[in-house]
Amino acid sequence: AGLTVAGALRLASVPARAADDIVDTAVKAGTFNTLVAAVKAAGLVETLKGKGPFTVFAPTDEAFAKLPKATLESLLRPENKGKLASILTYHVVAGKYDAARITGAKSKQYGVKSVQGANIAVDLRSGVKVSGANVVKTDVLTSNGVIHVIDTVILPPEKQVSARRRHH
Repeated sequence: AGLTVAGALRLASVPARAADDIVDTAVKAGTFNTLVAAVKAAGLVETLKGKGPFTVFAPTDEAFAKLPKATLESLLRPENKGKLASILTYHVVAGKYDAARITGAKSKQYGVKSVQGANIAVDLRSGVKVSGANVVKTDVLTSNGVIHVIDTVILPPEKQVSARRRHH
């Protein structure tokens, strides 16, 4: 009987492991078309198909629609690939931060370092916010990490000096 139980447990655990990586999961969801297009434009597909684990705060198509159309179109241009990559990697954290890990923090406000380098501000005082965006769905498990769905595109803190210098 012990063998049968072990066999049944092994079978039961197979579907629990997500077969698709972060990129394929986002593609199949159908609500992250802009994010997927941006990831492709920024040349980050291979990275997000990598071993990970990664935690991605994924803006929906509606979140991207909140950006001015000209801003989004500008970001998707080849000459802005670096800026786009910087914004997208600000949505990614190395490691697996599931909802329990995020909300289990001792502090109600803290920062978690993004792949881009800047901290994502986590605020647990009223729901869960990351750098001002609401987390609307948590723990979409993938083979190489976890996706949390957010309602706003988050932007890394601007380095004001370099931004000003470019305009002159």
